Amino acid sequence: MRMLHLGLRVSDLERSLAFYTAVGYTRIGTVPETPFGSLTMLQLPGDPFCSLELVHDPGRPVTDTGAVNHLVIQVDDLAATVAALAAKDVTADPPTDHGEGMHTAWLTDPDGYRIELVQWPPGHAAGMSAADFA
Repeated sequence: MRMLHLGLRVSDLERSLAFYTAVGYTRIGTVPETPFGSLTMLQLPGDPFCSLELVHDPGRPVTDTGAVNHLVIQVDDLAATVAALAAKDVTADPPTDHGEGMHTAWLTDPDGYRIELVQWPPGHAAGMSAADFA
């Protein structure tokens, strides 16, 4: 089994698309009418698969983001990513150095969902595994 993607309800599709495009996502497809609303599939550069689905129904705006604690996006160079986001008017909190080459920064999407940007230490695998807790 494998997790395919997360469906995230958004209030204003165009505003959310502008935000997630600034973060680095690319729209790869749309399913216009479903029982949930329209579905917009997004993919990060270098990722062969869709990892985020924006779910939009104008009659059901986001009123509570509490069910989602946060999303996490891995970046190669956190300082450069935060600077590039600032140039696109996307504000991130200042990066935090957790030691041993791990850095994180936080930002918030237009509906209030929190996103953690992570730069792994050199030589770290391209994701989190049981080895991180051994």
